[in-house]
Amino acid sequence: MSRDGASGAVTEHGGRLAAARLLFPGAPEPFLDLSTGINPRPYHLPRFPADAFTRLPEPEALWELQTIAAAAYGAASPEMVAAAPGTQILISLLPNLLPWRDVAVLGPTYAEHALAWQAAGARVTVAESLEALAGHEVAVLCNPNNPDGRRHGRDALAGLAGRVRLLVVDESFADFEGPERNAAPLLPRPDLLVLRSFGKSYGLAGLRLGFALAEPALAARLRAALGPWAVSGPALAVGIPALRDRNWLMEAARRCAVDALRLDMLLAQAGFRILGGTSLFRLASHEAAPEWFARLGQAGILVRQFRDPAAWLRFGLPGDEAGWARLEAAFRG
Repeated sequence: MSRDGASGAVTEHGGRLAAARLLFPGAPEPFLDLSTGINPRPYHLPRFPADAFTRLPEPEALWELQTIAAAAYGAASPEMVAAAPGTQILISLLPNLLPWRDVAVLGPTYAEHALAWQAAGARVTVAESLEALAGHEVAVLCNPNNPDGRRHGRDALAGLAGRVRLLVVDESFADFEGPERNAAPLLPRPDLLVLRSFGKSYGLAGLRLGFALAEPALAARLRAALGPWAVSGPALAVGIPALRDRNWLMEAARRCAVDALRLDMLLAQAGFRILGGTSLFRLASHEAAPEWFARLGQAGILVRQFRDPAAWLRFGLPGDEAGWARLEAAFRG
């Protein structure tokens, strides 16, 4: 990859450390990766049984995961759950299972939604409000939104779902938000599908585990399209106890909320304007954002850069005091 290619890669998605090393070859190691919205204090990994790796997963274990996920996310039954190797595969798969090609996405947001529908031949409109989503065949939004943290109440989502053929609500960053905004309790209804991510709040993005929640017939179609053994043995071994561990999740939410306020103070002191975010990331603007991106990168700190608007940067949370000290030192210059 060339240096120009590396520059493009780090604006495409967070977590592109190999590209960052090409872009900033003299930066100190290890890189402090603040370019993603992933909990920097992951859920503790259990001791894996050997057969998690050596045997194909049992259907009963997948059913247990669906049952626990339904309870965790507010769905009425495990028949409404499709478990997958990450939410991204569900985003990519869904347009190919549905006949509709008039799609509106509430933006700016996670780009893969629009890309997936466009790849399936859909005409995609970027909307600026919930009202502008109404009347299209498919409406897509993130709640809370990535990257600015916009949030929408359950009643507003219910009203919107009644004005489209299908409303897709991506709740990948909803674990720390409390249950009152979750859309899954509105199910079963044929005009709603909810996506949930495991890896972000549990800090285990590489495990690849995500869920779709939908009325039973659509959930069954997703499971059939994913095929057998869609969730790996290690993902089952971690996901089942983790989703049961509500005390861990509540404590993680508390700690990340405190850390996000600490990050707000650092950003404000450095002259950034906080535009929004969640407990896992903050979106901030600065007229010298490209220079700040380069300055932080040269210090071995990767943040999420945007091409448009170029004044935006997104910051994740350091996971320990050493990381906070590095960030504070880079801001001081």
